[in-house]
Amino acid sequence: MHKVYLISGLGADSRLFKHIKLPANCEVILVDWHIPAPGDTLTSYAQCIAKQHDIQNNSTVIGVSLGGMISVEIAKQVKLDKVILISSIKTNSEAPWYFKFFRNLPVYKAIPGKLMTYVGFLIKPMFGKMAPDDLALFKSMLRNSSPIFLKWAMQAVLHWENAETIPNLYHIIGGKDLVFPHQNIKNPTAVIKGGTHIMVFDKADEINALLANILK
Repeated sequence: MHKVYLISGLGADSRLFKHIKLPANCEVILVDWHIPAPGDTLTSYAQCIAKQHDIQNNSTVIGVSLGGMISVEIAKQVKLDKVILISSIKTNSEAPWYFKFFRNLPVYKAIPGKLMTYVGFLIKPMFGKMAPDDLALFKSMLRNSSPIFLKWAMQAVLHWENAETIPNLYHIIGGKDLVFPHQNIKNPTAVIKGGTHIMVFDKADEINALLANILK
């Protein structure tokens, strides 16, 4: 069996992948977030995940949003068979304009961590329209997120720097992703028409078909 690790995005957990179906030859391992150590960067955090889950050479890692950035960092430490990014970025050159804005004006630092778990109504417009069941799940995942992790992740993501080209990387992005606009993505494997940042919910069939082809 081919081991495939699934890593969710910021404010989400493994329930994000409820609609994702992988080929029968894949052994799926769901990766949940842990509390970062003081001073952790995305690089050191990814190292901990790789060690914690014993991610070996020739496995595959699939990451959504923040999980995609973590996947890139894991690939710099482990010789993965494939790295698949969904609704994410692979280098800091693909980061949207507002990354620089919030690095220079880090207003997020003034927001209490616990409050961040209840601001779904603020970030929902950036994520795209969701069906009622998916919206309820989105809110549940956010409210169950660790305030410590959320505050750390925002800082770590905004200051992530990677210019390294990762081999065997596949990049799936949505045509209507407002968090990571597809226009910034260099040589995407696929741009899903109408796909938003949360397209793992409503475009799962298209994503599953792409994943099946990549993993065959």
